[in-house]
Amino acid sequence: MSDDHSPSSRPDLDLTDAEREALHELELGLEHVYRGYGALLTFHHQIGHAMDHLAVAETRLRDAGHDAWADELRDHILPAGAVDDRWTYELVRAFQSGMLADVTDFESAVRDVLADGIDHVTERRQQARWRERAGWDE
Repeated sequence: MSDDHSPSSRPDLDLTDAEREALHELELGLEHVYRGYGALLTFHHQIGHAMDHLAVAETRLRDAGHDAWADELRDHILPAGAVDDRWTYELVRAFQSGMLADVTDFESAVRDVLADGIDHVTERRQQARWRERAGWDE
């Protein structure tokens, strides 16, 4: 992979239009996987905060004399998982080591072979063309 990550580094890579388009779609796909990962982290944090409130509710119910409801929270709701008895941290960990790692590794491997590891080849090419058209010296 090239160490030169300036905006115009290697805009002249000898890629076919199909290769450039494929790299661009892979990169966009990877970016959306990362956005999904961010949403998963948000879900993880929101459920964590919800569980904290439910733990407080257990105490408040017990303080109010509603031991049966407090016991239900303590014994069934709080220890249960968010999805099929899996806690959200387990879902995050599974996603990190599964799809996120697989797509990241795949995109990187294809980019390494086709573009010498250079990322954003479509954007770099466009940037170089627009700057050239505008007469910018780099």
